[in-house]
Amino acid sequence: MHLSETVAGKIGMCGIFGFVHTNKVKAIPIIMDGLKRLEYRGYDSSGIVVMNGGNLFWKKKSGRIAELEKELNYDRLGTVAIGQTRWATHGAPTDKNAHPHFDCNKNIFLVHNGIIENHKELKVKLIKKGHVFSSNTDTEVVSHLIEDFMNLPLLTSSLKSRKSKKIKNKTIMGHSFEEAVRLALKSIIGTYALAIVNRSDPEKIIIARNSSPLLVGFSDDAKFVASDASAILAHTKKVVYLNDGEFAVLTPKDFRIATLDRRAVLRKEDKLEWDLESVGKKGFPHFMLKEIYEEPEAVANALRGRVIVKEGLAKLGGLEGVEKELRKMKRLIISACGTAYYAGLVGEYMIEEYSEIPVEVEYASELRYKKVYPEPGICFLAISQSGETADTLGALKELKRKGILTLGLVNVVGSSIARETKAGIYNHAGPEIGVASTKAFVSQLSVLALITLFLGRQRGMSLSTGKKISEELLKLPDKMKKILKHGSEIKKIAEKYSKYNNFLYLGRKFNYPVALEGALKLKEISYIHAEGYGAGEMKHGPIALIDKNMPVVVIAPSDSVYEKVLSNIQEIKARGGKVLAIATEGNKDIRSIVDDVIYIPKTIEMLNPIISAIPLHLFAYYIGVKRGHDVDKPRNLAKSVTVE
Repeated sequence: MHLSETVAGKIGMCGIFGFVHTNKVKAIPIIMDGLKRLEYRGYDSSGIVVMNGGNLFWKKKSGRIAELEKELNYDRLGTVAIGQTRWATHGAPTDKNAHPHFDCNKNIFLVHNGIIENHKELKVKLIKKGHVFSSNTDTEVVSHLIEDFMNLPLLTSSLKSRKSKKIKNKTIMGHSFEEAVRLALKSIIGTYALAIVNRSDPEKIIIARNSSPLLVGFSDDAKFVASDASAILAHTKKVVYLNDGEFAVLTPKDFRIATLDRRAVLRKEDKLEWDLESVGKKGFPHFMLKEIYEEPEAVANALRGRVIVKEGLAKLGGLEGVEKELRKMKRLIISACGTAYYAGLVGEYMIEEYSEIPVEVEYASELRYKKVYPEPGICFLAISQSGETADTLGALKELKRKGILTLGLVNVVGSSIARETKAGIYNHAGPEIGVASTKAFVSQLSVLALITLFLGRQRGMSLSTGKKISEELLKLPDKMKKILKHGSEIKKIAEKYSKYNNFLYLGRKFNYPVALEGALKLKEISYIHAEGYGAGEMKHGPIALIDKNMPVVVIAPSDSVYEKVLSNIQEIKARGGKVLAIATEGNKDIRSIVDDVIYIPKTIEMLNPIISAIPLHLFAYYIGVKRGHDVDKPRNLAKSVTVE
């Protein structure tokens, strides 16, 4: 995403961290600190490798990082180290399937995030050659492939003599470490971020990337490699991002990037926006709660410098380069996964109502397999917190291939989606560590409201409407803080409902996607079965589930569809159902109908989802905590899905 912006059923991922140091240092504390900062990316198992000259130490263990810590000597010295915290894909989360993986002779060690799609065929060939495997993972084939290329006899031919047509042949053993890695990478099909070390080449890490995030950080005396910035921030803010199809060599004195076809790559350093403090808990018991309380700040950051109230305009520097193309837009496709998809659904209501542009919202995991006809005037908007979501990136690349204008709405500067799209907007939410997305969701909604204002004022939106939206946008952070002041009351309500095992969430119009979001959060954090529906759909099936054991959370602000939602509530109560309502302040009548109510400040209809999301996030959080779950690291989930 080329942003010269003025400040105004799939499977998940793992975390990789490593370093090359100019001195012998206590390697274990450095590598473990990095892995702990990445644990939200995966926490089924973990492992490390430390090299000190020709001496190599490795250890891996299933379970949380704390299990690995118990078996480590924190005084161990080294100049090179790599580690990984795993989210299991191929192979159960056992000790033998934990990373690092190694070759037959335990010389080549590597850690991996991604999937090797052709691992079965490669494994069969390698076994026939005598390789012995020790895990059930797809990753292990890469270490054996590298070993195979390093041991492969090579027949080299001398140049033909000008005086003779005879060719002198001789056999030498194997490729160099770097060339063996390159050939192995060209042999595999799939996604990967890899960090590879060799006992025989002890001052070097070779890294590679294809559709899985990887960046390199630079300090005065070390180079670091990581899956994302959170692991590097303790050491440096100077980074370089690898692109797909590239590999790089890190030594104490050298850093080189090349393509798999041996073309050298020169790339400028970027500077990280985040700081170390921003990725800490700041006294909160969980990252999730901290990030919920940061939602007002996230919205403020998304809006800062982008709202011109007097003119009723949104200033979006990231879209200025394609403003003429956007004026000609006849249709917008929004694509995302998970919570970002629900943000896109809210954006659909916003943009269609105020900008008069037809909008389609598609799951990226399905869009990439659908046929899209690239008629004139189509634009594509990818939404992703991480900017690395594999399905969204895949859909983006497919539509970009068809010549469609691609836009991005991402949080991470320099991420893959940011680099692949022609234009777009950063939402500046700051790092989000909790697996369940909260502040990124409201931040995405805020940017979608800005896009609505931007597109609407290009078209038929009046100055007065533009000013009204602008004014209400800037009031949002204070209104959100007001809700958070009642967190203890929401906690009491959540604990009251924590005994139930099934929930329905209902909403209409702008708040239908918020019902989906609320249900998703409850599922993710508390493992309670919950379903979100458009309130009008209740009579088309879900009402059969209503009884005293099926609480219903109804988003019912005082808006254009309030009376219809009220009718739905009465239908639920007539069948003995329990209702928790999210209602607008001042609505005292609803208290006599529902069992419990959480009040939210009044705002304009299109911005209600930003307000109503907060109590739903708190409700899910407190239920998850009450039921004794690790809400920052819910089972079977990872922060973002970087492989299919």
